[in-house]
Amino acid sequence: MALIRWQPTQISNARADFDHFFDNFWPGNQVAESAPRNWSPVVDISESADDYTLTAELPGVGKADVHVGVVDNRLTLKGEKKQETRAEKETTPRVERVYGSFSRSFDLPKTVNAEKITAAYSDGVLKVVVPKAEEAKPKQIEINVN
Repeated sequence: MALIRWQPTQISNARADFDHFFDNFWPGNQVAESAPRNWSPVVDISESADDYTLTAELPGVGKADVHVGVVDNRLTLKGEKKQETRAEKETTPRVERVYGSFSRSFDLPKTVNAEKITAAYSDGVLKVVVPKAEEAKPKQIEINVN
């Protein structure tokens, strides 16, 4: 009896097979443009003793198209990634990047100082710093020894 080595299907190979199927599905190997899809930027939130920092990736979004606001202790990021205009003679065989409006909201703890929130935008990365209120910051208590 011959032994056969078992090799589980790798996810990367399955993904390549799936993509290859759709590449050949449309005539002329062209993917039709679809309607604008909803998208949501990825966000990291970190915490230090003094503040919370929210970092959002917004590639291709201009600074003028990003809005940050706080209402009822809810931080909201809104914006729009606009699709590039193309010449009339230019065709687009494939569109994989997403365009359109986005909105992300985050409930803030009651122990933040909403009036001192700052936001900076550079190279497609939005950084929002939400300072903690003084009563929320950790305090060191001195122990007296008799």
